[in-house]
Amino acid sequence: MDNLVWIFVSALLVNNFVLAYFLGLCPFFGVSGKLETSIRLGLASTFVMIITALCAWFLNTYILVHAPYLRLISFIVVIASTVQFVEMIVKKLSPTLFRALGIFLPLITTNCAILGLAIFATNRGYGLIEGLVFALGAGGGFTLAMVLMAGLREETELTEVPSLMKGTAMSLIIAGILSMAFMGFAGLFSSS
Repeated sequence: MDNLVWIFVSALLVNNFVLAYFLGLCPFFGVSGKLETSIRLGLASTFVMIITALCAWFLNTYILVHAPYLRLISFIVVIASTVQFVEMIVKKLSPTLFRALGIFLPLITTNCAILGLAIFATNRGYGLIEGLVFALGAGGGFTLAMVLMAGLREETELTEVPSLMKGTAMSLIIAGILSMAFMGFAGLFSSS
């Protein structure tokens, strides 16, 4: 049980995909303008990560045992299929969210954080439960990073910011400070 807690907390905070590994930066900068949109994209990405972890475990355990060279293309096919499924559901259930997410919803397919999840889980030899916990932690960390960034970006819109700092410059500064703040979690589970 301690191992599962460590895997979850590590993926959520210590080794956050966005703020420690710098994976998934396209949606991080592109969609994090509004808090509501960030939460929903984070949840959609988390769902895709969980399905990807499940499929990656299945593929590695039963199908790609003697063909590891097909691993990458198999992961890409699984991710693309899952994203198409999520896109159809979002379009049907919430057309407003579908329009708000715009191009970033189909771009979950190319979100390197999701592909990184499948590769990391495979390379670390995670079993089914460990892989799902890892996906849940990574998705939660991705959502957390998106929500923090969106909240700070919304906050900067309400304050007076020098024109030189507005826009991309402010986003990069915020991202850098968030990344440094998350580095403080590195000693969270150090043995004493």
